[in-house]
Amino acid sequence: MRFTKMHGIGNDYVYIDATQQAMADHAHDFASAARLVSDRHFAIGSDGLIAVCAPTRADADLRMRMFNADGSEGEMCGNGIRCVAKFAVDRGLSTMNPLRIETLRGVLEVSWERGSDGRVARASVAMGAPILAHARIPARIDGVAADATVVAHPIDLARWGPTQWWKDAAVEPHLTLVSMGNPHAIFACEDPSKVPLELVGPRIEQDPWFPARINAHFVQFGPTAGEATMRTWERGSGITLACGTGASAVCVAGVLLRACPRTLRAQLPGGPLRLEWPHDGASVRMTGPATEVFEGEVDLSALSGALREHGVVVDGAAHV
Repeated sequence: MRFTKMHGIGNDYVYIDATQQAMADHAHDFASAARLVSDRHFAIGSDGLIAVCAPTRADADLRMRMFNADGSEGEMCGNGIRCVAKFAVDRGLSTMNPLRIETLRGVLEVSWERGSDGRVARASVAMGAPILAHARIPARIDGVAADATVVAHPIDLARWGPTQWWKDAAVEPHLTLVSMGNPHAIFACEDPSKVPLELVGPRIEQDPWFPARINAHFVQFGPTAGEATMRTWERGSGITLACGTGASAVCVAGVLLRACPRTLRAQLPGGPLRLEWPHDGASVRMTGPATEVFEGEVDLSALSGALREHGVVVDGAAHV
């Protein structure tokens, strides 16, 4: 399997050109490959795998399929879709600008800019309008109506662990839910760096409240207006350096909480993203860089054998 390693501010994936390679367009094949290549010690290392495929819709130029490190398929990836545009344009798969990319979120338009080397360096994505209805997130919180918005909803943080975890980071006892095609839970706090994501992230992700699991974000809005600092636990991948759909959700949540204006500079561990939500019901626009790291070729059968020798579980839906 020929591949390209790419990242958007540290949110890294293994990209494959499924329009050219004789790799069946089946979730099982891509999911298996994602579990194999994502291990950071004995394989390529990534947050997952993204396949660039031929579109199935007449209004799209290309299709993107995104698989997390555990093999689960995600609806969308904001950092990933910017890299899909770079991958496609740099390799001559398309010259359209904006590029129309089919995802499980629908067809999204990605405008791109070339850098000084003539290759795509930056992209801006119309992420679509946020989904705010409780049942469509999807979430199943007791006492909350299906069509209600979940903004600053009071919660007992002890549901996800000892109160000291939350006190250290001064996490506010409420959550806001936003879907950008995939589900996000946003928690406001004074210091995201003090949140033990490796402990609380899995508990929130797999809580029965969230039937499709959920991404969790801890956010400090400010101290300057229009700025926020955030950390993320991604559904299916764990702690990541960036999450584009998550930053988009944080922008929406910030507006709903009256914690930020409609234009936001979100600082993630891997770098900044610019978000804009012009008005309620509008599409969120996300802008940031796309970076290629290296190209290569991997024998998936040999990699599978090597991982087994090291005792790494790669079958089923287990994490690599």
